[in-house]
Amino acid sequence: MRLYSYTHLVGAAALSALAVASPLHHGRAFDTTTIQWTPCDIPNATLPLECGNLTVPLDYTDTKSNATLRLDLLRAPASKKCDKKRSILLNFGGPGADGVADFALFAERMQAATGGSHDLISFAPRGTGLTLPFSCYPNDISRQVGAQPLAGNASDVALGQIWAKSTLFASNCFAAQNKTGQLIGTAFVVRDMMRIVDALREDGMLRYWGVSYGTVLGATAVAMFPDKMDRVVLDGVVNPFEYYTNTESELFTDLDATFRGFIEGCVAAREACPLAGNLTADELHAAVYKFLDNLKYNPIPLPSPALLGGGSLIDISIVKTMLLPAFNFPTNWASTAATLHALMTGNITAIAAVMSSSGSAGSASASNQIPSSAEALQGIKCSDVRQHTSNLTAMLPVFAARHNMSRMFGDTADEMVARCAQWRMPAKERYMGDFNVTSRNPVLVIGNTHDPTTPLASARNVSETFAGSVLLQHDSYGHDSLMMGSLCTARAIRSYFLNGTMPAKGTVCPVKAKLFTGESGWDTVLKELKQD
Repeated sequence: MRLYSYTHLVGAAALSALAVASPLHHGRAFDTTTIQWTPCDIPNATLPLECGNLTVPLDYTDTKSNATLRLDLLRAPASKKCDKKRSILLNFGGPGADGVADFALFAERMQAATGGSHDLISFAPRGTGLTLPFSCYPNDISRQVGAQPLAGNASDVALGQIWAKSTLFASNCFAAQNKTGQLIGTAFVVRDMMRIVDALREDGMLRYWGVSYGTVLGATAVAMFPDKMDRVVLDGVVNPFEYYTNTESELFTDLDATFRGFIEGCVAAREACPLAGNLTADELHAAVYKFLDNLKYNPIPLPSPALLGGGSLIDISIVKTMLLPAFNFPTNWASTAATLHALMTGNITAIAAVMSSSGSAGSASASNQIPSSAEALQGIKCSDVRQHTSNLTAMLPVFAARHNMSRMFGDTADEMVARCAQWRMPAKERYMGDFNVTSRNPVLVIGNTHDPTTPLASARNVSETFAGSVLLQHDSYGHDSLMMGSLCTARAIRSYFLNGTMPAKGTVCPVKAKLFTGESGWDTVLKELKQD
């Protein structure tokens, strides 16, 4: 994307280094209608849900156009009656997720944690679901080939290959999406959210709970419309400055510590974790790294006559790509350890079963498992980036900073940086301001102690830029506070949404569920919240 020389973590001062942006005011009149809600059947929903939609401008920068876009909405109605009905908008991250499956799964937890007096509303952002879907490939076979992972340190030529492949990807996406690819950026999604707020006909104020990338969306909303903020929770925080500048080394801050916690948890619960064997934590830690180093030169052949070429190779890039997202979900760590154990012991039958069920690149089911929506992540994120470059040399300091942040995974997502650097469809509106903002009401920021994807450091940086905000530390592994339940955290969120009460500065909320039990602790939290 841009030419940067940032080779260190971005602190609070850097977050406020850019000029404040001025929100657009659409010149033409636009009828914001009341949303009509109807019951709908969503698989695996933990609460009854309703569907609705809202028509919004397609291009907020084209004040003469009458072109529109339909936003699909989901609502979990409030469980309690109250005099003044209010709604909370939700975003579950990605970017590129339509939020349907996440909302279905987490609706019960979020309703309990917000007090039950609000309607909860999720929406499919631009580039997701049926809302300007973003796809760069003509078919699943092309998509499967394009999805083959490659870690930047997999070989001494890997980074150059990643850069060249990313050039092709950016060109393919431009050819396929140049008509609407500039209309799915975060700033437009913020404006869509404010249209939803207006259509609800409540008090014109945004109440919001954003998770992961949803914190970038939320932080951008706070920065663009500070006077329209009522209650905003940023949970599992991405450093927005690094997001917009395509550096994002801070993302890797806690990855190696999380991996170490995974190893120690396995050894402490070795009866539930065969990976541990009779090893100590130090011995197992060293054994895994030795296995990965060996995998660079000795990938695992996985025969499959049904596949083109008669099978696939399980190399270090594929294994890292499988493991990285798995650390987001502590309730599944026993399964993650079993997968790693199968790989390290050469259990071909178990490996084949895991690869097939996960739809990993190169598996028999991969072409069915990699959806076209996978490109929406790049379509949204890359269009948000503020500067672009075709010069790999200019980007080397960024790659080096990322690699140095994590021995295990620092090179795993190099492809994302390379694609965004060479992107050819900048969003029609990109937020170019800073995050040194005083909003009408303060923001509640939540960061996990050991979050492999959005580290506590990012939550701390963001909380230091939004005036009056408070950082609540959720003392848990996993990605965001929804993964592992804490009564303390849930009560803090509830108090904030119901009456604006902030937790005391320095609050650290414990989590009772133990690792490698498969338990999240949320069943207990939900019962205790109902008794309050």
